[in-house]
Amino acid sequence: MPKNAIKALNTRIDQWLGTATPTVHHHPNTQIPVQHLTQLQQPYRPTPWLPNTHMQLFFFDLFRKKHKVSIYDHRDTLRMSDGGTTELCWVNHDLPAHTPTIVVLHTITGTPDSMQELIRDLARDTGWRVVLCLRRGHAHLPLTSAKISLFGCTQDLKAQLQFIQQRFPQSPLYAIGSSAGSGLLVRYLGEHADQVEFKAAFAYCPGYNTDEAFEKALPFYDWIMTKKLKAKFVTRHLAQLQSVRNLSTLQQAKSLAEFQANMYELAGFSSATAYADAINPMGVFERVSIPLMILNAQDDPVCNIDNVQPYLSSMTQMKNVTLVVTPKGSHCAYYEGWRATSWAHRLMADFFLKMHAQSSV
Repeated sequence: MPKNAIKALNTRIDQWLGTATPTVHHHPNTQIPVQHLTQLQQPYRPTPWLPNTHMQLFFFDLFRKKHKVSIYDHRDTLRMSDGGTTELCWVNHDLPAHTPTIVVLHTITGTPDSMQELIRDLARDTGWRVVLCLRRGHAHLPLTSAKISLFGCTQDLKAQLQFIQQRFPQSPLYAIGSSAGSGLLVRYLGEHADQVEFKAAFAYCPGYNTDEAFEKALPFYDWIMTKKLKAKFVTRHLAQLQSVRNLSTLQQAKSLAEFQANMYELAGFSSATAYADAINPMGVFERVSIPLMILNAQDDPVCNIDNVQPYLSSMTQMKNVTLVVTPKGSHCAYYEGWRATSWAHRLMADFFLKMHAQSSV
């Protein structure tokens, strides 16, 4: 086949896949070395046999979240001040004490298994220690206190970080929040501002304003996720939740927005307003002081790209924040190449390596 014909065919394939160079939004004097992150200067080309948002997400959910062999080499179970139970799941736990540690905050129904692909890739691409902060009521954890929040609890995260720092006081900390975990991450960064433990952070496919984000999810995903939330957080822990007065309302919820609006008592709050004010990351976003990279896909069916629009102007006025937007990528998928490896995971690792090198100069 002539070279021109091959070139034309590749161009048509790229158009079909939605191949494009990321759009990067940042302050003119950004603290983030955007020019040294080569992926941001090159097109992201989705896996050819996963050409649309639904196929990418189904592949991630049905295949890449399932693992027969665990990669974790150490676990710590922690008791919170109110009796609740959380856990730390480590990879490369026994590396030298000064080795940097990446703290991972998981998705809305995240488990050690479902987060394993991300954690494996980060450990491999950085050579660092990685720890998953498992939230109360998730995966195999018993509900030892009648309290769960979809977006986690900054007090619990603080206790987990104190444990990590006590064990590895010489280890610089970096953080990733994935989907709902990005809400917890940004909320924590904003609440603690200049006192935060992390050197830099990455928000992966965030939904931004938690008061509104669920209302924009595509109906099919809204239905699936509502069923999943009720099964994992209500039905599974039903015996421990009998004292929750609006339990039946949660059981009968028809949408993510309805379920979230009625989570307040289960999360330990007296009203929906108090709950919303305490968890919404955008209420404290402008207080974030460390370098923060954010990644969103325009075809995300769960966290709609329109969620970012009210905050885009303020982001570009913050020297420490960079927003990366791609036309394709789906929700926490971002598969590329015939072997379907994660473009996003490579970007995270490179970002942290560059930020660590910059801070070490």
